[in-house]
Amino acid sequence: MTDPTPAPQEYTPRDAQVIHQRIVQQLATELGVQPRQVSVTMELIDGGATVPFIARYRKEVTGGLDDTVLRQLEVRLLYLQELEARRDVIASSIAQQGKLSASLAKEVEQADSKQRLEDLYAPYKPKRRTRAQIAREAGLQPLADTLLGDPDADPKVLAAQYVDADKGVATEKAALDGARDILAEQFAEDADLVARLRALIAQKGQLYAKVIEGKESEGANFRDWFDFSEPLRSVPSHRMLAMLRGRQQGVLDLRVALPEAEEALVPHPCIRIVAEHNGLDDGVFGPHATPRQQWLADVSRWAWRVKLAMHFEMEFISQLREQAETEAIRVFAANLKDLLLAPPAGTKAVMGLDPGIRTGVKVAAIDTTGKVVETATIYPFEPRRDVNGSLQTLARIVRQHKIELVAIGNGTASRETERLVARLCELQPDLDLARMVISEAGASVYSASELAAKEFPDLDVSLRGAVSIARRLQDPLAELVKIEPKAIGVGQYQHDVNQRELGRSLDAVVEDCVNAVGVDVNTASPALLTHVSGLNATLARNIVQYRDSKGAFRSRKQLMEVPRFGEKAFEQAAGFLRISGGDNPLDASSVHPEAYPVVEKILARIQADVKAVMGNQAALKGLSPSEFTDERFGVPTVTDILAELEKPGRDPRPEFKTVKFEDGIESIDDLKVGLILEGVVTNVANFGAFVDIGVHQDGLVHISALSERFVKDPRDVVRTGQSVKVKVLEVDKARKRIALTMRLSDDAPARTADTKPSGGSRQNRGAATGRAAQPAPQDNAMAAAFAKLKR
Repeated sequence: MTDPTPAPQEYTPRDAQVIHQRIVQQLATELGVQPRQVSVTMELIDGGATVPFIARYRKEVTGGLDDTVLRQLEVRLLYLQELEARRDVIASSIAQQGKLSASLAKEVEQADSKQRLEDLYAPYKPKRRTRAQIAREAGLQPLADTLLGDPDADPKVLAAQYVDADKGVATEKAALDGARDILAEQFAEDADLVARLRALIAQKGQLYAKVIEGKESEGANFRDWFDFSEPLRSVPSHRMLAMLRGRQQGVLDLRVALPEAEEALVPHPCIRIVAEHNGLDDGVFGPHATPRQQWLADVSRWAWRVKLAMHFEMEFISQLREQAETEAIRVFAANLKDLLLAPPAGTKAVMGLDPGIRTGVKVAAIDTTGKVVETATIYPFEPRRDVNGSLQTLARIVRQHKIELVAIGNGTASRETERLVARLCELQPDLDLARMVISEAGASVYSASELAAKEFPDLDVSLRGAVSIARRLQDPLAELVKIEPKAIGVGQYQHDVNQRELGRSLDAVVEDCVNAVGVDVNTASPALLTHVSGLNATLARNIVQYRDSKGAFRSRKQLMEVPRFGEKAFEQAAGFLRISGGDNPLDASSVHPEAYPVVEKILARIQADVKAVMGNQAALKGLSPSEFTDERFGVPTVTDILAELEKPGRDPRPEFKTVKFEDGIESIDDLKVGLILEGVVTNVANFGAFVDIGVHQDGLVHISALSERFVKDPRDVVRTGQSVKVKVLEVDKARKRIALTMRLSDDAPARTADTKPSGGSRQNRGAATGRAAQPAPQDNAMAAAFAKLKR
């Protein structure tokens, strides 16, 4: 007897070159670049080249792709490689089952997303034993096929022929239920039907949020979403993450459905599509439907309600989560970049103050190189109130170490500590001190870290924070790279997003920032060196150990003497490692050693010494980059070299300036509506910016109050660390919420500062009209969300 099961067909994996060309073509189309540019960039990445290195030193090879495009290419390349690998796995699995027909193989080959691949794989994917499988085992597949395909079939008559108690089919109803389960599963696994329904829901679907009964008081923070709806296509990331948090805490119930008017239609639009897709006309839902049509109408309803509706709800909520997380990660990365590239105070002696009440104010003085020269603890506040002793200690440290700047952490008692420093300046004006309150986010994390313990083994944990605060003012980038990026606190819902993707994105930002600025190899910490292109933790340690034992590096060539520092590492890292005061002035620039021969051509043309040329714009005037190109170095590289010779060692960061908070405005109680204050942007999200105005509670400038013109992205107007002028619009002392505006001509809303604002309805009104709502600046529902996020 012949085995009816078809023999498994072998699947031959596709040629790697074919896959490569497919990925190249897709990336070129998506990024709007030439296939050749994608192909050579992929080769560079596969060869171990980093994005910063490719962007700066391989412009001729890539055709001038910048770091933004290169990062996009890097991320999409990973996705497409995973897609192709999954394509092979799925095709192979279906082939082993003997079900990979030519048409199905073609569909698998043409699938352009992971989602489409999984839809095609659904009918063949190994799964737990379903009701449909049980029905097939009971021999009910022919019944289902006949009822679907034969217009003259009578369900009851046919079902009677399949009643068999030994097979678990005791009645006609049981036979028809089994046939229904078979068809419902068959409908739900039809990739084309699923795609059609998905498109409809994506276009018209709504996200609904309802409070879970009895959770009203417990979930007060989520009251804006107790009765909320909004089109799926317009739900912003911050709102989605907030609602997901509410669901995770058991306060909100989320569901996806068509608008209520369409949900009420009979039949439901999605049920109608299920029936139509399977060759059934509207007659199956009419009063004159035959028994078979009535039964198939019930099958269509069952397929939608039991199989498909829940599937799409989970899918779309998952999709909204992914989109929200992607946007939240983008915002976090953008804020982190602004913070890392904040203006450095530079080579100035700084005194760092980590404020505290009962535990005292921790003091750390660092010299112009960042070396800790003294630490102390003063107790100007309760319970000791040793104001005079504290002033004397500060004055002595300032004079002894020639302190120019005072960095004050923005934690508890920061304004009281700032007032103490102001008092010191009043009593001893000759000290000529400038003071600045800066973010201390992550300082405690660094203080207790293994890195801090190695850097300051003899320093108390509490004093390490003051050192970090001082160094942040001197060089924010060099200090902040020592802290896990997620601990710096410039993100939104950072603990709710995909931690792997967040970490990857933030690491890329740190790498880009470090290499954009460059690193002095003779002063950089191992933590900073680790982020240099081509280096890792081992090489960073080896560089520092070599420097400690042999003395300062005199040339970039000397890096090759560092253990495990090979030619590949030198190629990737040398251009980003600077040596000030070394044997060759070019080693202090961003000119890569491989391009030094180009500089020699330039010097020969103008008959000048490199020392005389560097920084001398007049000496380079009139030179054309095209005069010095060759087979390896084209116009882009020569242009960069000439720019670097004109301004060697350029720092891309803005110029440093201090921000002074208003005297007498130290707490939320001191605020009055209409006050115009200076502040510092501490965080930027998609719908506004937090601003520190020196009252221990950041205020919110809503996106609609950032500028007189329309603002699509707040980062087009403000950046983290930027100093801004704001006007106080509202103060809610009870809930510690402050509404600010950067449109200084704005009038305050017509209610008192202490009035509790209402919130929550504006979003619902916007959702009801099918448009995304744009809350006014005084909308404290949004301010509430920001305040909670900031906390």
